[in-house]
Amino acid sequence: MQPQPAIDALRAQIERIEGRSKRARSALPFGIAEVDSRLPGGGLAFGALHEVAGGGNGAIDGAAAALFSAGIAARTRGKVLWCVTRPDLFAPAIAQAGLIADRVIYVEAGDDKTVLACMEEGLRHGGLGAVIGELARLAMTASRRLQLAAEGTGSIGIALRRWRRQAEAMDFGQPTAATTRWRISVVPSAPLPVPGVGRHRWLVELIRARAGESADFELEACDGTGRLALPTELVHRQGSAQGQRRGAVS
Repeated sequence: MQPQPAIDALRAQIERIEGRSKRARSALPFGIAEVDSRLPGGGLAFGALHEVAGGGNGAIDGAAAALFSAGIAARTRGKVLWCVTRPDLFAPAIAQAGLIADRVIYVEAGDDKTVLACMEEGLRHGGLGAVIGELARLAMTASRRLQLAAEGTGSIGIALRRWRRQAEAMDFGQPTAATTRWRISVVPSAPLPVPGVGRHRWLVELIRARAGESADFELEACDGTGRLALPTELVHRQGSAQGQRRGAVS
């Protein structure tokens, strides 16, 4: 029988060869039970790659997807690396989603290949709260490299899918190694009793969750802390339903 130190050393060697890590997997909860209950671990997994795209091909849904990603990054700790191919991010809007400018390191890359390289380097660094990369295409091999890099350090990786042409949008349906896949669309906000614009609302579609369930939610957009919320009328409706159930039982 081999002594325990030799067995432990052999296990460690196998883990290095396979690129695996024994870090405890944890999750970043959204703080909304309806959403977190659909995700293994009760939230968005650390040490994983996640995909986010706009529900349509236009700039409005694309901006919503970027703000959704910013809200996730805002709730992590440490600096955030954001890799872009075009300098069109509006920093004040990102800050309104909770991700202040002092936390963000922007890298302007010329193409998807460079963005992927920068993302992988950032994820392997291990000292970043999140790494976001804007990509038109994401092949399975490239996504696996990003997933393995995230697993090795526990960072959150977000592939923010953006397209210049309709043909590129078709790539979003192709399989990738991402742990979750999200699609964000803008929907009308609640009418106010006075002239003005209410809090923005999104249709948040969880298209894929590894070992989880797909679902869609109508949510209020990220606030100044990066948090989403259930619309007020839905909260009241749920509260009334719970009250009716309690009354029926008593």
